[in-house]
Formats: sequence, structure tokens, C-alpha cells
Amino acid sequence: MNNTNKKITNRKEIIVTGFGGQGIILIGLILGKATALGDGKESCFVQSYGPESRGGACSAQVVIADEAIHYPYVERPDILVCMSQGGYENFGWKLKKEGILLIDGDLVNVRGVEQAFFSIPATRLAEKMGNKMMANIIMVGFVTTIANIISMDATRNTVSESVPRGTEEQNIKAFIKGCDYGLATLKGKKKKALGQTGVVS
Repeated sequence: MNNTNKKITNRKEIIVTGFGGQGIILIGLILGKATALGDGKESCFVQSYGPESRGGACSAQVVIADEAIHYPYVERPDILVCMSQGGYENFGWKLKKEGILLIDGDLVNVRGVEQAFFSIPATRLAEKMGNKMMANIIMVGFVTTIANIISMDATRNTVSESVPRGTEEQNIKAFIKGCDYGLATLKGKKKKALGQTGVVS
């Protein structure tokens, strides 16, 4: 039997999209590094900028697998993270039918989504923490919890190593806030699926 076309075991493809200045590239970099250095898996990272570095469209592609990755580009993502309306319009149609969509709910408006769909007000939460620029780290925590393909310890350690010196503590708090929001979201969806009502505790 010819195994030359064997599919890579547990290959997961991620696209993170938004606009310049949101730290989109850093999200992809953290996810890729956490996978490779923390969890010991294979990962590839590719970044793309629009005409302008700040305000223009940008995206990060991350491929994660248990075996060597021979093709590093994402064609049909398993996970799509959108932090701008334009990013969603550019990449939303590419998301696999069984994929997961995660958005900043204050910045992205979607309708009729067939895929699993999760929303977090990342930018608003960051503003409440006193630094709008930490919205990307909040999103990292949200993705880590919802997607469940990278360990929380590996991602947390990578966040600490990837942010500017002196901001580690505040960024870890942002990461934990995103994780907590993700856990509450999953708990709420589970209750809804079971037909239960009431406040999520």
C-alpha cells in the first residue's frame, strides 16, 4: 500500500486576522511557539500584511501537526480568529464546515454561521484593564480555552516570554481573563445544550 499521500496526523490549521496595530501577528507567533517549544509538536507560522503596517489588513497562519509539516500554508482553516470585519469578510468563507470561528464581538458582525461560533469582547475587556493593546493577549487566552489544541501552561509561558519586558504580569492577567471568559462561555453553551437556564456560576 502506498502511504506517500498519508494525511498528517492531527493537522490543525489556524488563521488569525485583523488590522495592523492590533497585535495579530503576535497572536499567531505565540500560538506557534507555544505548540513547538511548550507542547513539543510541529508548527509553522506565516504572516501577511496589507499595504499599510498600521490600519491595513493583516493575518497570521499557523499550522500544527504531530508530524513534519511539508506544506506550511493554510487553505481551509480549522480555526478562524477574527478581530476585524474586513478580516472576517476576507477569510470567513474559507473556514471548514466543521471548523471553529472566534471573534471580537464588538468589532465583527456575523450572521448565519454554520460552524461552531464563539464571541468575546476582547477590546472592551482590554480597555477596562487600562490598556486596549492587550486585546490580542485576551484573545490568545480565549483561543487557548475554546480550541483546546495547545496546553494552557505552554501558552501562558510563551505569552510571558513574548511581551515587552516589564509588562509580563499585566499581560498574564489579560491572558487569564481570556481563558476565564472562554471557560464561562463553554459552560454556558453546555448548560444551554442540556436545556438548563440560570446564571452560570
